[in-house]
Amino acid sequence: MAKRDFYETLGVSKTASDAELKSAFRKAAMQCHPDRHPGDKQAEARFKELNEAYQHLSDAQKRAAYDRYGHAAFDQSGMNDGFAASMSDIFDDLFGDMMGGRRGRQSSGRERGADLRYNLEITLEEAFRGKTASIRMPTSVACEACAGSGARAGSKPISCKTCGGHGRVRAQQGFFAIERTCPSCHGRGQTIENPCDKCAGAGRVTRERTLSVNVPAGVEDGTRIRLTGEGEAGMRGGPPGDLYIFLTVKPHAIFQRDGADLYCRVPISMVQAALGGEFTVTTLDGTESRVSVPEGAQSGRQLRLRGKGMPVLRSRDLGDLFVQLNVETPQSLTRRQRELLTEFAAESSHHTHPESAGFFAKMKEFFEGRG
Repeated sequence: MAKRDFYETLGVSKTASDAELKSAFRKAAMQCHPDRHPGDKQAEARFKELNEAYQHLSDAQKRAAYDRYGHAAFDQSGMNDGFAASMSDIFDDLFGDMMGGRRGRQSSGRERGADLRYNLEITLEEAFRGKTASIRMPTSVACEACAGSGARAGSKPISCKTCGGHGRVRAQQGFFAIERTCPSCHGRGQTIENPCDKCAGAGRVTRERTLSVNVPAGVEDGTRIRLTGEGEAGMRGGPPGDLYIFLTVKPHAIFQRDGADLYCRVPISMVQAALGGEFTVTTLDGTESRVSVPEGAQSGRQLRLRGKGMPVLRSRDLGDLFVQLNVETPQSLTRRQRELLTEFAAESSHHTHPESAGFFAKMKEFFEGRG
């Protein structure tokens, strides 16, 4: 039976680039891989055919010879020479770890420690000024008895006899090879014959540590601070992980925050709103600021105090403080107060309450128009 054209086998044109060849081979090989079709002889034959085509066309010299002479450029023995040996290299290049692409890499047995998280709650005043917080937390540290090696004093880890220190074992299945994590050392490449009595061979023990955390001024709720190397100790002398401090800012009784700006509501009397005046507010920096109320101020009006808000993180800039006026209606009036307010109402006109007068005039006009 005549052999199919290599380009036709891969489904590419004769002008296909190396990248196009590789992409076409990978796509087709994944579809008919024997691991996906166990016991399927047709899939295995198709898979072998694809690899034969790719092996020749991916080599510049072989491709040039094939383009000129076709299959006659290779005799039967030359075609199969070195095929089984090169199969794993092709798959290492194309599929990486999925097909055991770590071949030849040795493991030191050391594993990086895990990253840790700590939730720290601070007040708005502390976020304004910044602070140095002291935290206590249980974590894994390097075992002092074995200096983190995991081996008893006087001994040391040895190269794994199963994988020879590679951390992976290789198995030949037909014409291709597959690598798996070594079952003896679990990928570390080393084994410990005499484990440390203190850490049972892990190279680390659990201790409670006290750490100092610098919280800069201007931090916001949800800010994350990273302490490099302060996480969990690595296995068997491996590098430690990192510690992440997640900040939560407590709600404040007076001020509300929006970025670098602060907001607060201040109740004022009806008389003060009508006649105008002044009052004093204490800001987060502990100083007092005078606020001028304009004559005829309405409830809900905001007055801005520049530079009295929160500091901007890692900047010299400051936000603003917005004071919202809340005009308070007088309650529990005395007889004399009622008399005075009655007299005031009698003297009032639409000029005294323009917004109220304008609203009712508009309402009257609207409904009369509908009638």
